[in-house]
Amino acid sequence: MIQITIIGSGNVAQHLIKAFSASKIVEIKQVFSRKKEALLHLIDSEKIVNDFQALEPADLHIISVSDNAITEVSEQLPFNNQLVVHTSGTSSIELLDPKNRRGVFYPLQTFSKNKKLDYAVVPFCLEAENTADFKLLETIAKSVSTAVYSINSEQRKALHVAAVFVSNFTNHLYQMGHEICEENQVPFAVLKPLIQETADKINTLDPIDAQTGPAIRRDSNTTDAHVAFLQDENKKNIYKILTQSIQHNGKKL
Repeated sequence: MIQITIIGSGNVAQHLIKAFSASKIVEIKQVFSRKKEALLHLIDSEKIVNDFQALEPADLHIISVSDNAITEVSEQLPFNNQLVVHTSGTSSIELLDPKNRRGVFYPLQTFSKNKKLDYAVVPFCLEAENTADFKLLETIAKSVSTAVYSINSEQRKALHVAAVFVSNFTNHLYQMGHEICEENQVPFAVLKPLIQETADKINTLDPIDAQTGPAIRRDSNTTDAHVAFLQDENKKNIYKILTQSIQHNGKKL
């Protein structure tokens, strides 16, 4: 069995614990958490430590903490020449202390603690400083997922920016649509089939070919009416910017 230690107790760390607990080739040796009770529902208490000095060597150490804590945490690890990775989408591999062999194990997905996921389709983006370590990361990732990629630090930054557009920004627009529905006593559920169909279309069409609506048709009567309808200035401005961006096909406005 490949022994893994996970350092962290947030959303990503908890999902990794769940994913690896179901792997046939991976054993979670230890988990570091400052608050043991945060993980007691996922793993045996004897495997949870809250002192860096209690961490033991393993085949892989996964640091799953906030980006600004990666360097500090990697410096506190009480060993050398072990394989240590972080899970950040934007941070360089070089943020890790070079006293250990460095890598990245980035699961590209939106994680919420209580939301179940099919880990088999979660993309894992991997990077390592040498071939042997990459092969180990690849073996571990493939034990839980069918979507495993070799992605360097610069490519990962681009992916993370793209992910913010397609996930975080999109969800914020869902929130705005929800607010508009509530303000006008319309069930948000009416929009859910449209949301699903829009997401499903990109499985068969490029986004540029899937674009519909009044902006792409340059239907100014409708877009002007929508802007006039909106009372919130923030929503008005976002509507105008997105309309212009669609009409200019993403080029400079």
